Amino acid sequence: MQLSKQQIDYCMECGVCTGSCPVAMELDGFSPRQMIKRTLGEPEGDILQSKDIWACLSCSRCSDRCPVEIDFPAFIRTYRNKARQEDNLPKLSHHGMFHTITSIQATGVQQDRIGWAKEAGKIAEKGDYFYFTGCVAFYDIAFQYLDLHMIESAKNNLMLLNKMGIEPVISNDECCCGHDAFWSGDDDTFLTLAKKNIETIAATGAKTVIFGCPEGYSMFREAYTQQLGPLPFEIIHITEFLAKELPNSDVCFKNGSAATVTFQDPCRLGRRSGIYDAPRDLISLVPGSELAEMEHNRENAVCCGTTAWMECSTCSKVMQMQRLKEAEAVGAQVMITACPKCQIHLTCAKKNTDHNIDIIDLVSYLVANIE
Repeated sequence: MQLSKQQIDYCMECGVCTGSCPVAMELDGFSPRQMIKRTLGEPEGDILQSKDIWACLSCSRCSDRCPVEIDFPAFIRTYRNKARQEDNLPKLSHHGMFHTITSIQATGVQQDRIGWAKEAGKIAEKGDYFYFTGCVAFYDIAFQYLDLHMIESAKNNLMLLNKMGIEPVISNDECCCGHDAFWSGDDDTFLTLAKKNIETIAATGAKTVIFGCPEGYSMFREAYTQQLGPLPFEIIHITEFLAKELPNSDVCFKNGSAATVTFQDPCRLGRRSGIYDAPRDLISLVPGSELAEMEHNRENAVCCGTTAWMECSTCSKVMQMQRLKEAEAVGAQVMITACPKCQIHLTCAKKNTDHNIDIIDLVSYLVANIE
Protein backbone atom coordinates (compact mmCIF):
# COMPACT_ATOMS: atom_id res chain seq x y z
CA MET A 1 0.00 0.00 0.00
CA GLN A 2 1.45 3.35 -1.06
CA LEU A 3 0.79 6.59 0.82
CA SER A 4 0.60 9.91 -0.99
CA LYS A 5 2.85 12.81 -0.01
CA GLN A 6 -0.23 14.64 1.29
CA GLN A 7 -1.17 11.72 3.52
CA ILE A 8 2.38 11.47 4.88
CA ASP A 9 2.61 15.22 5.54
CA TYR A 10 -0.70 15.27 7.41
CA CYS A 11 0.14 12.05 9.24
CA MET A 12 3.34 13.43 10.75
CA GLU A 13 1.45 16.41 12.19
CA CYS A 14 -1.58 14.51 13.47
CA GLY A 15 -2.11 11.93 16.22
CA VAL A 16 -5.75 10.96 16.02
CA CYS A 17 -4.76 7.36 15.26
CA THR A 18 -2.70 6.98 18.40
CA GLY A 19 -5.43 8.54 20.51
CA SER A 20 -7.92 6.08 19.01
CA CYS A 21 -5.81 2.91 19.11
CA PRO A 22 -6.74 0.47 21.91
CA VAL A 23 -3.26 -1.09 21.72
CA ALA A 24 -1.53 2.29 22.10
CA MET A 25 -3.57 2.87 25.26
CA GLU A 26 -2.06 -0.22 26.88
CA LEU A 27 1.26 -0.96 25.15
CA ASP A 28 4.03 1.51 25.98
CA GLY A 29 5.65 3.03 22.92
CA PHE A 30 3.18 1.70 20.37
CA SER A 31 1.74 4.26 17.97
CA PRO A 32 0.33 3.86 14.44
CA ARG A 33 1.76 7.23 13.45
CA GLN A 34 5.21 6.35 14.76
CA MET A 35 5.06 3.05 12.92
CA ILE A 36 4.52 4.94 9.67
CA LYS A 37 7.36 7.29 10.54
CA ARG A 38 9.67 4.32 11.13
CA THR A 39 8.88 2.89 7.70
CA LEU A 40 9.85 6.21 6.15
CA GLY A 41 13.18 6.31 7.94
CA GLU A 42 14.27 2.69 7.55
CA PRO A 43 11.60 0.87 5.54
CA GLU A 44 13.65 -2.29 5.16
CA GLY A 45 15.40 -2.18 8.52
CA ASP A 46 14.02 -1.33 11.93
CA ILE A 47 10.37 -1.99 11.22
CA LEU A 48 10.96 -5.47 9.82
CA GLN A 49 12.75 -6.52 13.01
CA SER A 50 10.26 -4.95 15.38
CA LYS A 51 7.70 -6.92 17.37
CA ASP A 52 5.42 -3.88 17.11
CA ILE A 53 4.59 -4.92 13.56
CA TRP A 54 2.50 -7.75 15.05
CA ALA A 55 0.83 -5.69 17.78
CA CYS A 56 -1.71 -4.01 15.50
CA LEU A 57 -5.12 -5.70 15.86
CA SER A 58 -6.24 -4.45 12.43
CA CYS A 59 -9.41 -3.32 14.23
CA SER A 60 -9.46 -0.23 11.98
CA ARG A 61 -10.44 2.20 14.71
CA CYS A 62 -7.51 4.40 13.69
CA SER A 63 -8.23 4.38 9.96
CA ASP A 64 -11.94 4.95 10.57
CA ARG A 65 -11.04 8.27 12.22
CA CYS A 66 -8.02 9.24 10.11
CA PRO A 67 -8.63 12.68 8.49
CA VAL A 68 -6.63 11.69 5.38
CA GLU A 69 -8.07 8.16 5.11
CA ILE A 70 -4.91 6.15 5.75
CA ASP A 71 -5.85 2.49 6.15
CA PHE A 72 -3.19 1.75 8.75
CA PRO A 73 -4.01 -1.98 9.11
CA ALA A 74 -3.64 -2.43 5.34
CA PHE A 75 -0.45 -0.37 5.42
CA ILE A 76 1.23 -2.36 8.18
CA ARG A 77 0.10 -5.68 6.65
CA THR A 78 2.24 -4.94 3.59
CA TYR A 79 5.31 -5.24 5.84
CA ARG A 80 4.33 -8.45 7.58
CA ASN A 81 5.22 -10.76 4.70
CA LYS A 82 8.64 -9.09 4.49
CA ALA A 83 9.06 -9.45 8.25
CA ARG A 84 8.41 -13.18 7.95
CA GLN A 85 11.23 -13.42 5.43
CA GLU A 86 13.48 -11.76 8.02
CA ASP A 87 12.48 -14.45 10.56
CA ASN A 88 10.44 -11.95 12.54
CA LEU A 89 7.34 -14.04 13.25
CA PRO A 90 4.17 -13.36 15.25
CA LYS A 91 3.49 -15.09 18.54
CA LEU A 92 0.63 -17.44 17.73
CA SER A 93 -2.08 -18.22 20.25
CA HIS A 94 -3.22 -21.79 21.02
CA HIS A 95 0.24 -23.02 20.03
CA GLY A 96 -0.42 -22.16 16.39
CA MET A 97 -3.12 -24.82 16.06
CA PHE A 98 -5.46 -22.76 13.91
CA HIS A 99 -2.72 -21.57 11.56
CA THR A 100 -1.74 -25.22 11.11
CA ILE A 101 -5.35 -26.12 10.28
CA THR A 102 -5.42 -23.30 7.73
CA SER A 103 -2.19 -24.51 6.11
CA ILE A 104 -3.51 -28.07 5.89
CA GLN A 105 -6.64 -26.87 4.10
CA ALA A 106 -4.43 -25.09 1.56
CA THR A 107 -2.93 -28.46 0.56
CA GLY A 108 -6.27 -29.68 -0.78
CA VAL A 109 -6.82 -32.27 1.93
CA GLN A 110 -10.08 -34.24 1.70
CA GLN A 111 -12.60 -32.89 4.21
CA ASP A 112 -16.01 -33.69 5.61
CA ARG A 113 -17.52 -30.23 5.97
CA ILE A 114 -21.16 -31.15 5.47
CA GLY A 115 -21.78 -33.84 8.10
CA TRP A 116 -23.09 -31.29 10.60
CA ALA A 117 -25.29 -29.70 7.93
CA LYS A 118 -26.98 -32.95 6.94
CA GLU A 119 -27.93 -33.41 10.59
CA ALA A 120 -29.15 -29.84 11.02
CA GLY A 121 -31.29 -29.29 7.94
CA LYS A 122 -31.65 -29.42 4.19
CA ILE A 123 -28.79 -28.52 1.83
CA ALA A 124 -28.21 -28.70 -1.92
CA GLU A 125 -25.34 -29.49 -4.25
CA LYS A 126 -26.27 -26.74 -6.70
CA GLY A 127 -28.49 -23.69 -6.39
CA ASP A 128 -28.75 -19.93 -6.17
CA TYR A 129 -27.50 -19.64 -2.57
CA PHE A 130 -24.19 -20.84 -1.14
CA TYR A 131 -23.71 -20.82 2.64
CA PHE A 132 -20.05 -20.25 3.49
CA THR A 133 -19.38 -22.12 6.72
CA GLY A 134 -15.81 -21.02 7.40
CA CYS A 135 -13.78 -22.57 10.22
CA VAL A 136 -16.46 -22.64 12.90
CA ALA A 137 -16.49 -26.46 12.95
CA PHE A 138 -12.85 -26.47 14.07
CA TYR A 139 -13.68 -23.95 16.81
CA ASP A 140 -16.41 -26.27 18.05
CA ILE A 141 -13.85 -28.93 18.92
CA ALA A 142 -11.24 -26.56 20.30
CA PHE A 143 -13.39 -24.55 22.70
CA GLN A 144 -15.57 -27.07 24.43
CA TYR A 145 -13.48 -26.40 27.55
CA LEU A 146 -15.18 -22.98 27.60
CA ASP A 147 -18.59 -24.71 27.37
CA LEU A 148 -18.93 -23.28 23.87
CA HIS A 149 -20.47 -25.32 21.07
CA MET A 150 -19.60 -23.15 18.11
CA ILE A 151 -21.10 -25.41 15.46
CA GLU A 152 -24.52 -24.55 16.89
CA SER A 153 -24.27 -21.10 15.30
CA ALA A 154 -23.81 -22.68 11.85
CA LYS A 155 -26.66 -25.11 12.51
CA ASN A 156 -28.92 -22.24 13.52
CA ASN A 157 -27.99 -20.27 10.40
CA LEU A 158 -28.99 -23.26 8.27
CA MET A 159 -32.13 -23.90 10.29
CA LEU A 160 -33.31 -20.31 9.86
CA LEU A 161 -32.55 -20.29 6.14
CA ASN A 162 -34.55 -23.53 5.80
CA LYS A 163 -37.49 -21.96 7.63
CA MET A 164 -37.40 -19.21 5.04
CA GLY A 165 -37.58 -21.76 2.25
CA ILE A 166 -33.89 -21.69 1.32
CA GLU A 167 -31.83 -24.86 0.92
CA PRO A 168 -28.32 -23.47 0.43
CA VAL A 169 -25.35 -25.19 -1.14
CA ILE A 170 -22.76 -26.29 1.43
CA SER A 171 -19.63 -27.83 -0.07
CA ASN A 172 -17.00 -30.26 1.12
CA ASP A 173 -14.55 -28.44 -1.14
CA GLU A 174 -14.90 -25.10 0.65
CA CYS A 175 -11.86 -24.15 2.74
CA CYS A 176 -10.75 -21.46 5.18
CA CYS A 177 -11.29 -17.94 3.83
CA GLY A 178 -7.62 -17.18 4.52
CA HIS A 179 -8.24 -14.36 6.99
CA ASP A 180 -5.65 -15.42 9.53
CA ALA A 181 -3.00 -16.14 6.89
CA PHE A 182 -3.67 -12.80 5.21
CA TRP A 183 -3.39 -10.69 8.35
CA SER A 184 -0.33 -12.57 9.60
CA GLY A 185 1.56 -11.97 6.35
CA ASP A 186 1.32 -15.52 4.94
CA ASP A 187 0.40 -14.34 1.44
CA ASP A 188 1.04 -17.62 -0.39
CA THR A 189 -1.36 -19.56 1.80
CA PHE A 190 -3.99 -16.84 1.53
CA LEU A 191 -3.90 -16.77 -2.27
CA THR A 192 -4.08 -20.57 -2.52
CA LEU A 193 -7.19 -20.62 -0.32
CA ALA A 194 -8.82 -17.67 -2.07
CA LYS A 195 -8.46 -19.18 -5.55
CA LYS A 196 -9.79 -22.53 -4.35
CA ASN A 197 -12.86 -20.96 -2.73
CA ILE A 198 -13.77 -18.90 -5.78
CA GLU A 199 -13.47 -21.97 -8.04
CA THR A 200 -15.50 -24.11 -5.63
CA ILE A 201 -18.36 -21.63 -5.30
CA ALA A 202 -18.47 -20.77 -9.00
CA ALA A 203 -18.72 -24.48 -9.88
CA THR A 204 -22.00 -24.76 -7.94
CA GLY A 205 -23.67 -22.06 -10.02
CA ALA A 206 -24.48 -20.04 -6.91
CA LYS A 207 -25.53 -16.46 -7.50
CA THR A 208 -25.27 -15.31 -3.87
CA VAL A 209 -22.92 -16.35 -1.08
CA ILE A 210 -24.21 -15.92 2.47
CA PHE A 211 -21.59 -15.59 5.21
CA GLY A 212 -22.17 -16.41 8.85
CA CYS A 213 -18.76 -15.01 9.81
CA PRO A 214 -17.75 -11.34 9.40
CA GLU A 215 -14.16 -12.32 8.68
CA GLY A 216 -15.08 -14.44 5.67
CA TYR A 217 -17.38 -11.71 4.39
CA SER A 218 -14.74 -8.99 4.75
CA MET A 219 -12.09 -11.14 3.09
CA PHE A 220 -14.20 -11.79 0.00
CA ARG A 221 -15.34 -8.17 -0.05
CA GLU A 222 -11.88 -6.62 0.26
CA ALA A 223 -8.90 -8.93 -0.11
CA TYR A 224 -10.35 -11.30 -2.72
CA THR A 225 -11.50 -8.51 -5.03
CA GLN A 226 -8.31 -6.48 -4.57
CA GLN A 227 -6.00 -9.38 -5.36
CA LEU A 228 -8.06 -11.54 -7.72
CA GLY A 229 -10.51 -9.13 -9.34
CA PRO A 230 -14.32 -8.99 -9.40
CA LEU A 231 -16.17 -11.98 -7.94
CA PRO A 232 -18.42 -14.08 -10.20
CA PHE A 233 -21.21 -13.97 -7.59
CA GLU A 234 -22.82 -11.61 -5.09
CA ILE A 235 -21.87 -11.72 -1.40
CA ILE A 236 -23.84 -10.78 1.68
CA HIS A 237 -23.44 -11.21 5.42
CA ILE A 238 -26.26 -13.15 7.03
CA THR A 239 -27.27 -10.22 9.25
CA GLU A 240 -28.01 -8.04 6.22
CA PHE A 241 -29.72 -10.92 4.42
CA LEU A 242 -31.98 -11.69 7.37
CA ALA A 243 -32.70 -8.03 8.15
CA LYS A 244 -33.99 -7.68 4.59
CA GLU A 245 -35.84 -10.99 4.22
CA LEU A 246 -37.08 -12.03 7.68
CA PRO A 247 -39.75 -9.31 8.11
CA ASN A 248 -41.44 -10.54 4.92
CA SER A 249 -41.20 -14.23 5.79
CA ASP A 250 -43.51 -16.54 7.71
CA VAL A 251 -41.08 -16.69 10.64
CA CYS A 252 -42.57 -15.22 13.82
CA PHE A 253 -40.96 -14.56 17.19
CA LYS A 254 -42.35 -15.09 20.65
CA ASN A 255 -42.10 -12.56 23.43
CA GLY A 256 -38.49 -12.43 24.65
CA SER A 257 -37.25 -13.17 28.13
CA ALA A 258 -37.30 -9.46 29.01
CA ALA A 259 -33.54 -9.60 29.58
CA THR A 260 -31.58 -6.48 28.74
CA VAL A 261 -29.20 -7.22 25.88
CA THR A 262 -26.29 -5.34 24.34
CA PHE A 263 -24.52 -5.78 21.02
CA GLN A 264 -20.79 -6.25 20.47
CA ASP A 265 -19.93 -4.76 17.06
CA PRO A 266 -17.32 -7.00 15.39
CA CYS A 267 -14.49 -5.01 13.80
CA ARG A 268 -14.82 -6.83 10.46
CA LEU A 269 -18.58 -6.39 10.32
CA GLY A 270 -18.62 -2.80 11.55
CA ARG A 271 -15.64 -0.65 10.75
CA ARG A 272 -14.33 -2.74 7.83
CA SER A 273 -17.72 -3.51 6.24
CA GLY A 274 -19.97 -0.71 7.47
CA ILE A 275 -22.73 -2.97 8.81
CA TYR A 276 -24.21 -1.53 12.00
CA ASP A 277 -27.99 -1.33 11.62
CA ALA A 278 -28.80 -4.85 10.41
CA PRO A 279 -27.86 -6.67 13.65
CA ARG A 280 -29.80 -4.17 15.72
CA ASP A 281 -32.82 -4.45 13.41
CA LEU A 282 -32.77 -8.22 13.93
CA ILE A 283 -32.62 -7.91 17.72
CA SER A 284 -35.66 -5.60 17.56
CA LEU A 285 -37.68 -8.36 15.85
CA VAL A 286 -37.83 -10.24 19.16
CA PRO A 287 -40.66 -8.72 21.23
CA GLY A 288 -39.58 -7.70 24.70
CA SER A 289 -35.88 -7.44 23.87
CA GLU A 290 -34.42 -4.28 25.32
CA LEU A 291 -31.20 -3.22 23.60
CA ALA A 292 -28.85 -1.15 25.75
CA GLU A 293 -25.89 0.32 23.91
CA MET A 294 -22.47 0.15 25.54
CA GLU A 295 -20.49 3.37 26.00
CA HIS A 296 -18.38 2.50 22.96
CA ASN A 297 -20.58 1.22 20.14
CA ARG A 298 -20.89 1.20 16.37
CA GLU A 299 -17.87 3.01 14.85
CA ASN A 300 -16.31 3.46 18.30
CA ALA A 301 -16.81 -0.10 19.52
CA VAL A 302 -13.85 -1.68 21.29
CA CYS A 303 -12.20 -4.68 19.63
CA CYS A 304 -12.56 -8.07 21.35
CA GLY A 305 -8.80 -7.92 21.95
CA THR A 306 -7.01 -10.16 19.50
CA THR A 307 -7.10 -11.12 15.84
CA ALA A 308 -5.89 -13.86 13.48
CA TRP A 309 -5.08 -16.13 16.47
CA MET A 310 -1.91 -14.24 17.34
CA GLU A 311 -0.50 -11.87 19.94
CA CYS A 312 -3.05 -12.60 22.66
CA SER A 313 -1.45 -10.75 25.57
CA THR A 314 -2.18 -8.87 28.79
CA CYS A 315 -3.00 -5.95 26.51
CA SER A 316 -5.74 -8.06 24.94
CA LYS A 317 -7.13 -9.02 28.33
CA VAL A 318 -7.39 -5.38 29.40
CA MET A 319 -9.54 -4.63 26.34
CA GLN A 320 -11.73 -7.65 26.93
CA MET A 321 -12.32 -6.80 30.57
CA GLN A 322 -13.17 -3.24 29.56
CA ARG A 323 -15.80 -4.59 27.20
CA LEU A 324 -17.37 -6.82 29.83
CA LYS A 325 -17.49 -3.92 32.28
CA GLU A 326 -19.14 -1.68 29.68
CA ALA A 327 -21.82 -4.31 29.08
CA GLU A 328 -22.56 -4.69 32.77
CA ALA A 329 -22.55 -0.92 33.27
CA VAL A 330 -25.65 -0.61 31.07
CA GLY A 331 -27.39 -3.44 32.91
CA ALA A 332 -27.06 -6.06 30.19
CA GLN A 333 -27.52 -9.69 31.16
CA VAL A 334 -26.78 -10.85 27.61
CA MET A 335 -24.10 -9.73 25.16
CA ILE A 336 -25.00 -10.59 21.58
CA THR A 337 -22.43 -10.66 18.80
CA ALA A 338 -22.34 -11.70 15.15
CA CYS A 339 -18.73 -12.92 15.19
CA PRO A 340 -17.57 -16.33 16.44
CA LYS A 341 -14.20 -14.96 17.53
CA CYS A 342 -15.78 -12.17 19.57
CA GLN A 343 -17.85 -14.82 21.32
CA ILE A 344 -14.80 -16.99 21.96
CA HIS A 345 -12.43 -14.25 23.14
CA LEU A 346 -14.91 -12.55 25.45
CA THR A 347 -16.08 -15.87 26.89
CA CYS A 348 -12.46 -16.80 27.53
CA ALA A 349 -11.86 -13.47 29.29
CA LYS A 350 -14.95 -13.98 31.45
CA LYS A 351 -13.84 -17.41 32.65
CA ASN A 352 -12.81 -17.50 36.32
CA THR A 353 -14.02 -13.94 36.94
CA ASP A 354 -17.05 -12.50 38.73
CA HIS A 355 -18.58 -11.26 35.47
CA ASN A 356 -22.01 -12.82 35.03
CA ILE A 357 -23.13 -12.14 31.48
CA ASP A 358 -24.11 -14.56 28.75
CA ILE A 359 -22.26 -14.08 25.44
CA ILE A 360 -24.22 -15.52 22.55
CA ASP A 361 -24.44 -15.58 18.78
CA LEU A 362 -27.05 -13.32 17.15
CA VAL A 363 -28.74 -15.92 14.94
CA SER A 364 -28.78 -18.39 17.83
CA TYR A 365 -30.61 -15.70 19.85
CA LEU A 366 -33.17 -15.36 17.06
CA VAL A 367 -33.67 -19.11 16.70
CA ALA A 368 -34.15 -19.51 20.46
CA ASN A 369 -37.04 -17.03 20.26
CA ILE A 370 -38.87 -18.36 17.22
CA GLU A 371 -42.54 -18.91 17.96
